[in-house]
Amino acid sequence: MGHSKQATLGFRVHSGWTALVAVCLEKGAPVVLARERVHLVETFTYEFRQPYHTAEKLLLGQARDFIERVRDEARRLAHRAIHGLQSDLQKQGITLKKCGLVLASGRPLPELEKILGSHALIHTADGELFREAIVHAGALCGLRTEGIKERALLERAARDLRVQPAALMRRVTELGRPLGSPWSQDEKFATLLAVVAGRKVRYARRLVGVGGSVNARKQGA
Repeated sequence: MGHSKQATLGFRVHSGWTALVAVCLEKGAPVVLARERVHLVETFTYEFRQPYHTAEKLLLGQARDFIERVRDEARRLAHRAIHGLQSDLQKQGITLKKCGLVLASGRPLPELEKILGSHALIHTADGELFREAIVHAGALCGLRTEGIKERALLERAARDLRVQPAALMRRVTELGRPLGSPWSQDEKFATLLAVVAGRKVRYARRLVGVGGSVNARKQGA
């Protein structure tokens, strides 16, 4: 009996949503199995997409409760997306093994009161809430998440895959061409994360060589 194929997820998270790309090898070439933009809030408005900005206008106790509600919702929606994709891929004989997540460059956050007193920290905290939701959901699905800071991603990927950054980005662009829009920097970086997190040298040889076919489940924003 043959072994099941293995796939890796890559995420680039924004406030209230994330780009998600699933990558595996098929006949030795990288294949984008899924390309989605997943909402991490039920109500896709500024109030919920920017929870710390909203909390800034509330009393501290109310702010804490509001942020916890948004965090719980983001975790639930992230889990629904990851688990749903995991189930779909399992039906095709493909096993998800790991996640890659683009990280911000900020330092660890202080307690809530200090966050709400700093506009810069509020911006950072909004993004961290939704990134944490991805890590939490992945863990519930049995997936370990590797995070790489965005400013280091292209250099790290180029080093791991032994190719110049410009050539690597051209190949990633070509990989998404059959999918059409959206295939922005969000999807490209998520793809790089999936490849690097999977740590499969075979990806490198195909990604920077002849390229690969694409057979993706697509979902718009």
